[in-house]
Amino acid sequence: MKKILLLAIVIAAFGALTATALADVGYLGIVLPHFQSAGGLQVLVDLVIALTLVMAWMVADARRSGRNPWPWVALTLLAGSFGPLGYLLTGALRERRAAAGRLPAGAR
Repeated sequence: MKKILLLAIVIAAFGALTATALADVGYLGIVLPHFQSAGGLQVLVDLVIALTLVMAWMVADARRSGRNPWPWVALTLLAGSFGPLGYLLTGALRERRAAAGRLPAGAR
């Protein structure tokens, strides 16, 4: 339950920050500054590398657990960290249901 609550809080807080940023500068206003300096570009490339590694992990984890990773990969490509956060939250919810005996045997 703590994991689910923590993930929900992170998603809500990050969602509020994202909504504020979008209202303030728009989508391009979030992305374009990363191309204005070497420092900004380094942060963008670092984020792309990190999220690519996370997407590879999501695909491998989904195969092991019988889940469909592609909606979460697509969300990651469109909305960054919301994809992995959603994948983790839904995984934690599935684990909770499985522990309560609400999922068929073998499903996670």
